[in-house]
Amino acid sequence: MKDYIVRATAADSQVRAFAAVTRETVETARKAHNTSPVATAALGRLLTAGAMMGVMMKGEKDILTLQIKADGPINGITVTADSQGRVKGYVGNPEVILPANEKGKLDVSGAVGNGFLNVIKDMGLKEPYSGQVDLQTGEIAEDLTYYFAVSEQVPSAVGLGVLMNKDNTVQQAGGFIVQVMPFAEEKTIAKLEENIQKIQSVTTLLEQGHTPESLLEAVFEGFEVEIMDKVPAEFYCNCSKERVEKALISIGRKELNEMIQEGKEVELNCHFCNTNYVFNVEELKEILRKCK
Repeated sequence: MKDYIVRATAADSQVRAFAAVTRETVETARKAHNTSPVATAALGRLLTAGAMMGVMMKGEKDILTLQIKADGPINGITVTADSQGRVKGYVGNPEVILPANEKGKLDVSGAVGNGFLNVIKDMGLKEPYSGQVDLQTGEIAEDLTYYFAVSEQVPSAVGLGVLMNKDNTVQQAGGFIVQVMPFAEEKTIAKLEENIQKIQSVTTLLEQGHTPESLLEAVFEGFEVEIMDKVPAEFYCNCSKERVEKALISIGRKELNEMIQEGKEVELNCHFCNTNYVFNVEELKEILRKCK
């Protein structure tokens, strides 16, 4: 099954929700960055959240960036997403290895550490919207729940999960975001809270064969659910040699001249997908000619 996100409403539009399966997306990121299991789990959770939050945006050119800056050994996580379900990201230290936590699970919180979460939405306005909150647990889902409540004043529940195979490939990945509208009735909120309390981990549900649609049926047990649309999700990076060339032009003639004088190839790396781009001396001379 390919990765996808569903958007839905329930209880006469008193609640809106998003759910996703992202196994292939997270596995693509793992392969690109050669991440350790705990780094894969941390990056995978934020990629899943980013994909769903990207789809919340309206404009075709809107871009969402999620940044975790913290003191843990993973050395931060950055994810960007668009409104079409395309997402990319990386961690500062992909090789981080930690013992399991007290529940015997991957210690994402220990890898992330203490710090803050930045959410930046570039919607083509003069200034991008930016919200920042302190990390509450470093488990990422709880941190995003807190972000929605504090920064956007939207009571929300976020569930995220990544399950690894013994060979360190990704077995399951996915999640949900449920948000209560301002006009929601108390009894609706109470029932929803009760349902969410009953939910086992997201990965347990995915292991049982749940789809995004049936994940939401579990969350909205006892409510009428209306699936609004379904959006494909994928790990996608829009870098290219041409884009990297533009970056080289922007560094200016002096630096380019110095590179050419050294007479060696220059290799530049895209952080998001870990692709390397090599420019030989002749190509650098051509770029220099394009410089103003």
